[in-house]
Amino acid sequence: MSKRNWALLGATFVAIIYGLTFTIAKDVMPEHVQPFGLILIRVLGATILFWLVSFFVPQEKIALKDFPRIMAASFFGVAFNQLTFFKGLSYTSPISASVIMVTAPIIVLILSAILIKERIELKKVLGIIIGLTGTAILILYGKSVGSATNANWGNFLVFVNAFSYGIYLILIKQLITKYNALSFIKWIYTFGLLYVIPFGYNEFSAINWNIMPTEIYYKIGYLVLFTTFLAYLINLMAMRHLKPTTLSVFIYLQPFFATIFAISMGRDSLNLIKIIAAGLIFVGVYLVTQKKELTSKN
Repeated sequence: MSKRNWALLGATFVAIIYGLTFTIAKDVMPEHVQPFGLILIRVLGATILFWLVSFFVPQEKIALKDFPRIMAASFFGVAFNQLTFFKGLSYTSPISASVIMVTAPIIVLILSAILIKERIELKKVLGIIIGLTGTAILILYGKSVGSATNANWGNFLVFVNAFSYGIYLILIKQLITKYNALSFIKWIYTFGLLYVIPFGYNEFSAINWNIMPTEIYYKIGYLVLFTTFLAYLINLMAMRHLKPTTLSVFIYLQPFFATIFAISMGRDSLNLIKIIAAGLIFVGVYLVTQKKELTSKN
């Protein structure tokens, strides 16, 4: 098998990892671990793992002038991003959350037009309107089943998370072209850990580890090892052999895998509103991602 095919296989595996994450995280929180406590566990575990791996790769010195950008990227890509996502997921359903996450490319395009003055074609403007219409429908009317205690608020927080991730992608653009990703990701997670400690410490301290079922330990381990650490390393491997635009397409597989897993586990169900909203979002994303986009220049 060629290196490119291995990279495509790896990117698909990452989409599966993220697709399963929506339901697995819902099993952990809020019954066993509150959202912010889970974020602290995830960021702490990933920070340790990234630092350990960094000792086995060539070392690069990060210029002091780049640390403000790293700190900003850490806030939007680790702290604010994950805090809003897991808090939102604790209120809404896996399917709704995974569909809203697909709006990230649309948000990146909007932010790139505002922040770096990138021209937006008429077709992409239409895509933005259609995609955001679908998102608005899902946020306002996408009622969920099971443990979705406040679907509207949860959907909104997941959308805020996608917005935060869009800012992160723009901030990190210059770092990716300047350094090996493993050289700065450890710093991004280190600052991210400092950011999330004040929010997650109380909920982390409240965890009753003694009565926690063994399967929940495994699921927390999955969120740290697979969702945060391994998925990022596989993406790094894939980026060596695939264009960023090709790699970004795999985000669209996440709702597919999330839906299959959530329904098979009885954690969620489809309804007409979700199907219509998802259709609008995917049409919007398709129009927005035609030709070149911001991430293709990384």
